[in-house]
Amino acid sequence: MDQPLVNRVASSGLITLKLEEFFPPQPLVHFDLKDFLFMELILKEKDFREALKDHDWDQYAGKILLVYCSTDAIIPLWAYMLVAAYATPVVHDIFQGEADDFYRAYFLRQLDQLDTEPYRDQRLVIKGCSDHPVPAAAYLEITRRLQPVVKSIMYGEPCSTVPVYKQPR
Repeated sequence: MDQPLVNRVASSGLITLKLEEFFPPQPLVHFDLKDFLFMELILKEKDFREALKDHDWDQYAGKILLVYCSTDAIIPLWAYMLVAAYATPVVHDIFQGEADDFYRAYFLRQLDQLDTEPYRDQRLVIKGCSDHPVPAAAYLEITRRLQPVVKSIMYGEPCSTVPVYKQPR
C-alpha cells in the first residue's frame, strides 16, 4: 500500500529563527578620514574643518555612515565629533569603525531588544546559511538570550541540524 508523503519537518513543531532578518535595510557607506588629512597622515585643523564644510553630505542621506581612518594617523577625538555634527542631520545612523565592527554592534543591539517570550518552551533552529554577513557574536548572543526560555536550540536547516542546547529534564 502506498502511504501518503508526510512532511516531517513541517509537522515537527520546530521554529526557524533567521538572524539575517535582523540585518539593517539601509546601505553602509564609508567615510575614511585619511582622505581629509594632509599627506593622508596629518590632521591640520583649519584644512580639516574647511574640507568637511565643503563636503557633499547629501550623498549619505538615509544611509549608515561608517567613519574610520585607514592609515596610522593620530586622529583627535574631536575630529570624529566634527564629522558627526555634519553627518547626523542627513544619515540614518553613524558609527565609528568599519563594517565588521558595525555589524557586530548592530546585531548585539537588535538582539538585546528581542522579546524572548514567543520562544518560551519552543524548539528552535537558528538558520545557518545567510545572504548577509551575520557575525559570530550574533549566534553567541542569540543562544545566550534564548537558552533560559527554550526547550532546545539547534543550528542549521530544519532538515539537517546540529544540536546546541537541550533543556534538562
